[in-house]
Amino acid sequence: MAALLAARPLAAAQRPNTRPNILLILSDDHSRPFVGCYGNPTIRTPNLDRFAGEGMRFDRAFTAAPQCVPSRAALMSGRSPVAVRMGRFNSPLPPEVVTLPEHLRAQGYFTGICRRNFHLDGPGPGRLTPEVQEIYDKHKLMTFDRRVDYLDRNSGPNQTVAKVTEFFDRVPKEKPFFLWLNFNDPHHVWDKLGTHDPAKIYLPPTLPDLPGVRGDLARYYDEVARMDGEFQSVVDLLKARGTADNTIVVFMGDNGYAFPHGKGSLYDLGLNVPLIVRWPGTVRNGSATSELISGEDIAPTLLEAAGAAVPKEMSGRSFLKLLRGESHQGRRYIFGQRLHHGSSIFDENTKASGFDLSRCVRSQRHKLIYNCTPHMVYQPVDSANDPGWREMVEAHKAGRLAPVFDRSYFTHPRPVVELYDLEKDPAELHNLAGRPEHAALEHELKLALQEKMILDYDFLPLPLPITPPPRRP
Repeated sequence: MAALLAARPLAAAQRPNTRPNILLILSDDHSRPFVGCYGNPTIRTPNLDRFAGEGMRFDRAFTAAPQCVPSRAALMSGRSPVAVRMGRFNSPLPPEVVTLPEHLRAQGYFTGICRRNFHLDGPGPGRLTPEVQEIYDKHKLMTFDRRVDYLDRNSGPNQTVAKVTEFFDRVPKEKPFFLWLNFNDPHHVWDKLGTHDPAKIYLPPTLPDLPGVRGDLARYYDEVARMDGEFQSVVDLLKARGTADNTIVVFMGDNGYAFPHGKGSLYDLGLNVPLIVRWPGTVRNGSATSELISGEDIAPTLLEAAGAAVPKEMSGRSFLKLLRGESHQGRRYIFGQRLHHGSSIFDENTKASGFDLSRCVRSQRHKLIYNCTPHMVYQPVDSANDPGWREMVEAHKAGRLAPVFDRSYFTHPRPVVELYDLEKDPAELHNLAGRPEHAALEHELKLALQEKMILDYDFLPLPLPITPPPRRP
């Protein structure tokens, strides 16, 4: 690694170009509470904590979907996953959807993607059945070889420094760069690294205090800590190359953690992710904001930072003024879309973890979730066979699970509408939908969601009537 870090400095550092380089780093399945700088007293993330002291921490940043594929589609397109037709997991991004790196490339940037599978070209080479591969080949559906200058489809974690170095070595001296770097951690399956003591970790109020739950969560903590070290290796490489002072570094989670109430759900632990931006000379060190930020907002913000116009089709809103410390008109709402997950076909055994269709709207204080497949039996995405969920199921069957968790995870069918006061109930465990005293609020949020669904040409039925009821004679 020392040899790689000492490699020749990137010539771009010596050019007079004032346009910033852009480095977008995504951790995988990473909810906001699991970084020390967000108030977690037990997780070990010294590098990210220090990085937050050098930039701006976003406390209310939300991905557009609680799953890897649709979330990344929004990050790259500046639009919702529904609007760009990414409703089926492992679908390739439609060729006509122009992405952030393509827009930057047209502005003279050298662009690249590396490390973990970036999820927008389908499952990737060698992971399709022969029949489906033939369809992909016939219609040229794998498009990212043509969209960026440098593409590393799926290298291992031990290749991070080597691949980033390879990218830097290819950047022409007269060009700024954009690199989208994807990490594996802390995606399930979680390794037992022994970094955190299960008895001492912070346990979210959405999870019962059971040995299996603590054991699973400690392994998750361990992977976050490992990712923190991988992150620092990239920051060190950037510094060694002499480009840190002219580079916007964005660190973000792609969606929430794979526990109940997390990944695959529209609760905050599924959508609210860490987002930290460092931009020397522009972003104030150690600053923080509680403004609502959507995953749709990343692309337009980075385009504006690069001096490019934001395309009309992008529904995301730039927060460049917020980064600069200027007056910024924040969002009133953010929206989330839960779509198909995984690669399995639909059959009688399909659970909500694989096929669950829902939408949400969130304001600073309230959230409304609209469930369109309430009869699907709930289980967490990815971790249903781990000790934590198995112990929760056993406790439920034995009548030993606290009523709040029984109601949240084992109600069947699930409610079509959920409404939460996030100030009084930040864990989203007490559904207020249907109560007369909240009728006006529920209608307001449904109307906001209705507008978003109409503008996105959403395929789901709307939460409010679209035509007036027929008149009686």
